[in-house]
Amino acid sequence: MAQTIGKNSRALVHFNVLLKDGSAADSTRVDGKPVWFVLGDGSLTDSLESQLLNMAQGETKKFELDGSDLFGPVNPDNIHFMDIDQFPADVKLEEGAIIAFEQMGGGSIPGLIREVKGHSVKVDFNHPLSDQEVILEVEVIEVRNIQENNTEVTA
Repeated sequence: MAQTIGKNSRALVHFNVLLKDGSAADSTRVDGKPVWFVLGDGSLTDSLESQLLNMAQGETKKFELDGSDLFGPVNPDNIHFMDIDQFPADVKLEEGAIIAFEQMGGGSIPGLIREVKGHSVKVDFNHPLSDQEVILEVEVIEVRNIQENNTEVTA
């Protein structure tokens, strides 16, 4: 009998994040690499954990979630107003555009242009799906239940 996901489980899953219109927003299947979801350690929201509980290896489930349950809540501190002169002249600044911003430690972070008014550009660094309802399709590949002594039990 296949193990089911419990309150202290690690579950290897493939998932698809879909928008309400059915279009794909993200998927582990693109690169063929499933990810581990760890229940009971605080890394997942209660809403997401409750949907995963009792799913068995090989089971697939589709459900709706608030985007904040996957990507974190919208944080007003992640919305910045920048002077238009801070952008290169060849960058087209229009509402809805996503621009990569260089981080001080290296790498980049995407910012969504929310508004351009005069010389002010409103840039939102929250995840663009945090404030939207999304559909999550999950396929459980493997379940490992963690015992009180922190050892894992596989099926």
